[in-house]
Formats: sequence, C-alpha cells, structure tokens
Amino acid sequence: MDQDSECARFVDAHWATLVQKVIMVMPIADELWSGGMLQWEPYCKIRAADTNQEKMRVLYEVLHSGGDKVKSAFYSQLEKQEPCLFRALGTIAQTAEALIESLNKYKKWIQREYEYVTEYNSLPGEYVLLSERYTQPLIIMRHREKREREEEMCAVGGSFQQLLISRNNADKDSSVLDALFSADNKGISPRSVILQGNSGIGKSFTAQKIMLDWASGNLCREEFDCLFHLKCKELNLISGEQSLAELLSHNSNLTSDQISQILQKSPEKVFILVDGFDELRFAYSDTSNMPKLNHVSEKAPPEASLKALLRGYILSESFLLVTTRSTATQILGGLLRHPQRFTEIIGFSEKEVEEYFQRFFQDEELFRKAFECVKANDTLITACSIPVICWIICTVIQGSSQSVPILLRSLGQLAERGMMEKQVLFEEKRILDPPGSPFLCKFLFKRRIHFLDKLTERFHSQTQSYLALYLDEKFPLKYGCPEPHFLPVIQFLCGLSNKEVISSLEERHNLSVPSFVQAQLEEWVLHVSASRNFSFLPFILHCLYELHEKEFVQKAMEAWQELDMSWNPLSRTDCWALLYCLDCCPHFRNLKLNFAAEELKMLQPVLCRTPELELTVQNISDADVTDLLSALGEGKRLRELRLNSSCLSDESVLQVLNALHKQKIVGGLQIVVKSISADTALILADFLQSKGKWEEISLSTDDAESLCSSLRIFSFEGKLVLNVVRWCSGPQYEPSLSEIILKYPHSKASSINVKSFLQAFHSVNSTTEESPDFDRQVDALLSQLPSVSGLSAINLSVPVLTEAWASKILFLVESCPRLAVISFDAGSKASDGAEWLPGLLMEEGIKILKESAKRPECIVNIRGFRCSKSSDHCTRHTEQIEELSCNQRMTIEFCGEKCTEDIKSKLELPDVN
Repeated sequence: MDQDSECARFVDAHWATLVQKVIMVMPIADELWSGGMLQWEPYCKIRAADTNQEKMRVLYEVLHSGGDKVKSAFYSQLEKQEPCLFRALGTIAQTAEALIESLNKYKKWIQREYEYVTEYNSLPGEYVLLSERYTQPLIIMRHREKREREEEMCAVGGSFQQLLISRNNADKDSSVLDALFSADNKGISPRSVILQGNSGIGKSFTAQKIMLDWASGNLCREEFDCLFHLKCKELNLISGEQSLAELLSHNSNLTSDQISQILQKSPEKVFILVDGFDELRFAYSDTSNMPKLNHVSEKAPPEASLKALLRGYILSESFLLVTTRSTATQILGGLLRHPQRFTEIIGFSEKEVEEYFQRFFQDEELFRKAFECVKANDTLITACSIPVICWIICTVIQGSSQSVPILLRSLGQLAERGMMEKQVLFEEKRILDPPGSPFLCKFLFKRRIHFLDKLTERFHSQTQSYLALYLDEKFPLKYGCPEPHFLPVIQFLCGLSNKEVISSLEERHNLSVPSFVQAQLEEWVLHVSASRNFSFLPFILHCLYELHEKEFVQKAMEAWQELDMSWNPLSRTDCWALLYCLDCCPHFRNLKLNFAAEELKMLQPVLCRTPELELTVQNISDADVTDLLSALGEGKRLRELRLNSSCLSDESVLQVLNALHKQKIVGGLQIVVKSISADTALILADFLQSKGKWEEISLSTDDAESLCSSLRIFSFEGKLVLNVVRWCSGPQYEPSLSEIILKYPHSKASSINVKSFLQAFHSVNSTTEESPDFDRQVDALLSQLPSVSGLSAINLSVPVLTEAWASKILFLVESCPRLAVISFDAGSKASDGAEWLPGLLMEEGIKILKESAKRPECIVNIRGFRCSKSSDHCTRHTEQIEELSCNQRMTIEFCGEKCTEDIKSKLELPDVN
C-alpha cells in the first residue's frame, strides 16, 4: 500500500474523533485551498459553518470525494496544525498495532459469548456447548419452485428424505460460510447473500456457529479480518440516532471508535452478519425520506444506518449475510445491494437427524434407542427435518417425568390453540407453568381445551360439501373414496373410533364419539376392500390398524386373495399397519411387497409364515443377507425376488442362490452386485447345473471393471437364454460388443464355460475395432459358440456393421450346425440398459452378406440405420445418426440366397427373448 493510501486509511479510521476535536479547521482548509486540493465553493461552505464540528463535516465531504490524495494532504496539515492531537491519535504503525490487539481481544470475547447456547427450557445458569449441539443443516443455493414445495408438503418418511437430499446443493464438507460464499460456475463469489429459513430451522444457530468458527480460527476462508453480528431484534430497542459503528458495538466488546477504525482500514475484509431481518419493526416499503449516509461514523436513525449498509452506500466492499424468514425475503431482495445470492436452509435429512440425536444424548445406547424409535415413525422422522422439533422430541425423551400420552395431549392442546389463532411460534408469556412437568412448563395452557369439540366444530364449518357426501348421520358415507387431501381425516376418525380411545375419552374427559361414525366408517372400509382397488390398499390397512378390531380386520381382509403393495416401497408405518392386519389373519397366503432392507427384521414373522411371496427389497447389503434368508425360510413359492439398489458380494450371492434350492418354486431372482467376476461366473455355473426349478436369474453391476454390466439367464419357449450386456456410458464410450444373447436347451447348460465366455466378452470390450488385437479377441469369444450343444439362436449388438463383423456373422452361420437364427443389431445399450443408442449398417458389410453363400436353414436378420456412404465418408457419431438424411432405418433378412429389405418408420428395438 502506498503512502497516500496509508494516510487516507488513518484519516478514515479516526474520523469520528477528528470531527469532535480538531480546532484548527480553517488553517487546514486555507492550506488545502491554496494547494489546489479544495475548490472555492466548498471552501466558502466551510467558512460559513458555525462550529468547528460542522466545518469538519463539510470538509470531510470534500475529502471523501477527493480520494486518497486529498486525504493524504489533509493528514500532512493535521500533523502540522494539530501536533498534540496527532500524537494522541498515534502513528499509523501504532494504530495498526492497537487494532490488532483489539481484534484479538474481540475474538476471545466472541469465543466466550458464543461458545454456549441457552435452550428454550434452560433454567438460570444452565447451558450447553454449541459444539456439542450444532448440526449443520442442508442448504440450497436457489429458489424452490412451487411444485417442489408441494412435493415436500405431501411427502413423508423415506420419500421425504429423498426429496430433501435431492434438493441440497451445498458442499456438506465445507463450513456454512464457505458454502454460502463459494464461487459460482463463472468463478465469481457473491458479496451479499440472503439466507432464508422457516421458524425453528436453525438460522440463529447457524449465525452463532459462523461467529464462533471465525473467532476460533476454524474458517477455511482467510479473507475476513473481522466479523460483526448485527441482531435485528436488538435494533428494535434502540432509540435516537446512531452511526453504523455504534450499532455494531451493541453486540461487541469494541468501542464505536475502534469499530470505525476497523471498518475503514480494510472494508473489503469485513463480514457483517445481519440476523433476523424479518423481526425488524422498521417500515422499508418507503425509504425516500431516509437520509443518505456516506460514512460509518455518521449518525442517523437506526433504520437509515442499516439501509445504507444493505444498499451499499457505505462499506460497499464488505461482505454481507442476511438471515430472514420467507415473509420478508421479497422486501429484502429489493433492498439488498447487487449482485446477491439467494440461499435457503431446508433442515435436516435423516443423516443429520441421527447426528443431532447422537450429539444431544452423548450416550450410545440411549441415542440409538431414541433414534430408532423416532425413525420407526414416518411422521416423527419427517417432522424432525425441522431442528427445533428435533430438540423438542429429544427433550421429551430425555427429561420428562410425565407419561407420553399426557405429554402428547398437552402438546396437542398447544398446537390446536396455535392453529386457531394462526400463531407460528409459542410465546412464553402466554403459557402457564403447571406443577410436575419440567419440560411442559413452557408449553401448557391455563384452561383445558376439548380438542374433539373444536375439531368437530371446525370440521362442520369448513367441509359442508364433504359432510353431505361422506359423513353425516342422515347421509351415509358414499361408496368410493374422497379426494386425497381428505383421507387423513377419515384415518383420524378411525383412530377416534377405536374402542380403547373411546373408553379413554369418556372416562377421563367425559367426551364421546358419535356411534354412527364408526358404523359408517366400517361400511365404507368393507366396500372399498370388496372392490379390491390396490391403489387404496395401504390406506385401508392404516384405517384397519387405527380401528384395531381383530374380527372386523378379518372380515375386511376376506376380499383379498393377495396383498399387492409392490409398486412403491413401504414406509415404516405402512409396515406396522401391515403387520397388525396380517397378525389378525395368520393364514394369509400371498404377499407382493416392496420395502427397504431395514424393515426385514420387522416383517420377518409374516414373511416366514406366508407360503407365496413376491418381494422387492431395497438397499440390501451383505449385513442384511442373514435376515433375508431367515425371512425366506424354506418350501415357499417365491414368485420373484428383486434385490434393488444393493451391492452384494460373491459370498452373499452364493448364500442367496443356495436358499433358492430350498424353495418349492422360484420365479425370478434379480440382484445388484458389487461386481460380476470370474468367481461370480463359477458360482452361477454351479447353480445352472443344479436341478432346482427357477425361471430367471439376473445379476447387474455399475462396476466398470466388471466382466460385464448385466448377466441374465432365463427360460423362454422351453430353451435356456444367456444374455450378457456391457452398458455404454455415452456415445463416445461405446463398447465394441454391447450385447450377446445365446439360446440353447436346458439340458445342455453345462456345455458352455460361463467363466471363460465372460472373460472373452470382457476382452473384446477392452479393445476397439481399430486395435490390432481386436480380431483375435473377437475370434476367441465366437470360437467358443460352436461347442455349445443345441445352440439355436444368437443375438449380437455392435455399434456398426462393418466388413469384419459381416465376416464374423458368416463364420457363426457355417460353424454352428443347429443355429436357426442369428440377429445383428447395430447399436448399444446406454447406462442401465433402459435406452438404446442406434448404430449403422455399412454398405460394405451388407454387400458381403448378400454375396456370400449361407445355409438356407439359418436366417440372418440385421437391424439399424443403413448408411448410403462408404466407411471413409461416413459420420459415425451416434447422436447424429437419426438426424442425417443419408441414413434410413432398415431391417434386412437373409435366408440362403434370398434377401428381403424393409424400410422402417420407427426403429424396432432388439428383442432379448
């Protein structure tokens, strides 16, 4: 930094003091004017001012607009005209040293003040360490669309967790501050950030954590010399005019003069956290009458000083983070300087909930027990995405001396009053401390509220149209099902109609549920059950669980010959409802279920005793296989077993295959494995030689080093089909041989060496057609096929039909005597095999097949885009194939000397069967 800049910084840092204490204003102004640093008009204004303070304020406007050179001239005159004052202020070096010492003391003060948190129910003197409680929430760096918010409001349990995780786009491995101010895709870091969040989502905790991280030296970002925390709730209590430096001093151990020096010394290294913008009582809708400030030491009403900061009138080079609820985001966005970034705290995913519980309890056994209890309830785990709800639940579990029903009833009364009065937060002053409830001392009311009466009153007043259709003593519940948003009301009424609940309400509260309600609900449940509408099956099971009458459950379940709940994964609460209903019906015979591996233990009793199963198990690992095998048992009709999103080892695959031998019938087995290796091939070969009854075995993997991506063996038209696939990751990474399918008799299963075949397939895809080793690798693979007894059909999927591949086709026709059909599909299977990337049929390859002699008993089909150009002029990039006019979709069939060509309007995908 040059001398003029250093002098200017000194003047800015001490300006508040200079305004008050400089006496020789006019001698200094005279020298500046004579030296050309001061124009005549402002010089006259200085002379006309009544007091030295007013003269200095006018002078500073000139200095501020003149820049470092003018301020440096002022510095020189100040040293000459005011030597005593100048010595009292100290030299530049002394000022810098004093600031460093002040900052160090400020950091220690922040550490002491911010190290602890006082929770909602803390008694005087009680506190917890922030480091032992704070869990970083998920943050998104954009506005959520209305559709996304609606999805989140409707989702619970696992589906809600997936939505949260998919929304998050902040780096979880970095601190909050580093994530919020990270560079965008253009390499630009924002100077102003809005951090939005709903009530109780953790905005203030996050602000406290940022301050503590800085003071403790735990920030990765090193450009911040000083952080200030401006609490908007405290600004509401400030009266009179104050400068920005004075406002910042309210939450600091620094004086306003020291803060002014820090702000002026290096504003580009200052970070100001404005916490709780929505809590301000200032009206920012009309700011035209507010004074426009130019200096951090200039006094004004608090709202004007804050506006000047947000707008960038002062400290425009500093960093700003402003937290707010959504109610004030629009106003803040229009007020805050640009460029700005919008971010939002969306709460905890299940992973963060688990971390919070672990931090809260600090006892492994208690933590695990509490977390598993909450995790088992979809509603609770969903509610725990809000950090304050996490705290409430942990506090209830840890320190309550009252029973859970009493606590829940009390909280329900509180929630009811909040909804009736449209309150978002509970205010302590409106709540009475009841005796004997340390937790609810802030949560209970002075009077009892009969929630059923209130519910009924509001229900009738707001849903007359539904009452006429669904629930009224004179109008029986109509057959059919109400709109989805009304279903929770019916489920709630089923719970109220539970005999134990009715008895408890009458005994303890002298409340009764009308008798006609249960009769109509049961009539409706029976009707929907008789219709066997599978889409409402989970809801029906929940209603039966709420009613909790064994005989009625048995009656309702008579209509279901099988329970098909395989289209969506079951939630934990779905599993509880299913367990109860099947416990009432122990002789149920057929289940089709889709659930996560963590539900295996829960469902094990009903799975063990159900003779016919079709199961889809999500996220299964090696650790879950024992529970799976126990659930399967022996002697079942296992129609389908799909182990999705899994990552099983060869040892686990072997265990599962061995378990299949113990079943009466096995339809299909689909497993996602860690890798398809030589050992996997050996395990499968042994299984093929067994005499067990099965219809399909399918293994798949995402391991790029695996021998193949997918290995499928199944029965079709009395034959055994072996289907091997290598998926391509993109048009530029097409495998040399995407797919090969063989069809041969079951009795000849041992005639192919699966291990050797897969290794040869892998070798082909490890080379390209341009490689000198390519022909040898393809020949090594195809030469194994003539020895497969009874081989009747072969399918090949290759990116391009070239002369070389046409020759390979002719080799197979001649060397496999029982071969009836050979199909060649130009193209590749993309990613997980769901998408087909079309390929080309080159004229040179077609010509060879046309002109060569072929056995008339073997039909050759080739499909793809026929290229009218020669190979050396052809554009072979897959993404362009369908767009080029020189290409035509074709199916060409060769039967001996006969050739039939068929132009297609739509590409027919290869048939794996």
